[in-house]
Formats: sequence, C-alpha cells, structure tokens
Amino acid sequence: MRAVTGPTSGDCLLFDYGGTLDSDGVAWKERFQALYRDEGLELPAYRFDRLFYDADDALVGTLDKQADLAETVRQLVGNIEQAATQALGADPQRLSRVADAFLEASHATLRRNRATLEALRRRYQLGIVSNFYGNLAAVCHGLGLDDVFDAIADSERVGVGKPDAAIFRAAMDPLGARPETTVMIGDSLRRDGDGARGCGLRFVWIAPVEAQDAAGGSQIAIARLDQLAELLL
Repeated sequence: MRAVTGPTSGDCLLFDYGGTLDSDGVAWKERFQALYRDEGLELPAYRFDRLFYDADDALVGTLDKQADLAETVRQLVGNIEQAATQALGADPQRLSRVADAFLEASHATLRRNRATLEALRRRYQLGIVSNFYGNLAAVCHGLGLDDVFDAIADSERVGVGKPDAAIFRAAMDPLGARPETTVMIGDSLRRDGDGARGCGLRFVWIAPVEAQDAAGGSQIAIARLDQLAELLL
C-alpha cells in the first residue's frame, strides 16, 4: 500500500458514487471499456470515450427515477450495444454478459466498503455527491445504503453537476456542514478534486497505485476505500 499523509479529518465526509464506492478508483467508462475489450471490441480510448459518453448522456433525464442499479446498468449497456453491434456484430447474450459482470464486481466492492462506511458513520456525517441520472436515491435504497448516508446530491435532481460548487452545497447544507471540516473523496481529479477545492473542501483521491504514481506525489490518495480509516479515524 502506498503511504498517504495529510490533514484530512473533518466532521462531514462526501463521497462520489461511481468509481469511488463501487470500485477502487476506476470510473465506469474505464470499467466498461475493459469489459468490451474482453468481448473483442478494440477501439482507441478516444473513440470508446465518445461511444460511452453518448450512451451515458442518453440516460440523463430519461431514466426512471425509481430505477435500481441493475436497471441503470442494463439500460446503459443497451445504449452502448448500439455502437458495439456495428463493430462486433449482433450477439443477443452480450448485453447480459457485460451487465452481469459489471454488477457482480460492483456488488462485491460495495459489500466490502460498507463496513468502512459504517465505521466512519459513527464519527462523521456522510453524504454522496454524484453526477448521476436522477435515480441515485433509488439506487442507494436498492443497495441498502440509504441508512448509511445522511444526504444524497444527484446532479440530475440538483440541476448542476460537479465540479460546480452548487452540487457540493446541496449535500452540505442539509447537514449544516462547514467547508473547513468537510472532506470530499472521489476518483476524478477534475470533477471531484477541483470541485471540492473550489468550495474550500479538502480532497482525498481514490485511484489505482499506477495512476497515483503517474500523477506525482502532490495528492493525498488511497487505493481502496478501506484505507480511508487510516487517515481519518
């Protein structure tokens, strides 16, 4: 484990959702790219980025607000499949293979991280700040996380996304949280990190060790959420 140090204690902790709670600092886009690479889809990163963002954007404002994680993932993969079919040909089972693999990995990480979140909750107020589709509250309810978090700020519900300061305030204001005693934990240096610092919050980056090494040593960083306790408790 890479050692991390820094003044990161606070009375409120805000977490990104995708890439932070459900994986070890790997965003949904990169996770889906790896799954489709296993299916034979070889595209340069910039082309898969465009494919993913088109599929992702199509869900914003259209997804049922009560959709759980499984429905969210299956609809997202369904959108990706429109482009993947052009490149790989039709495969009626591919959507299920990709969605099921993504969900299995997500659930395993969420189960592991729940113990960390429950330990942190004994000392801190916890919130989620996420660029999502409007159904994050339903996703958290389906995962049994709504009893862990005190506030959930979903960009589609708030009307702005990270790194805009308003979405951070949307989670902090109901909690009476102060910037100087609030820490944001997320996997994106721009959306989470720049957004948090723009609000006067401290930031902990969750990312694979190789990404941390490539970025240099200026960030307070962890490779797994359960390492957060070493910084905060």
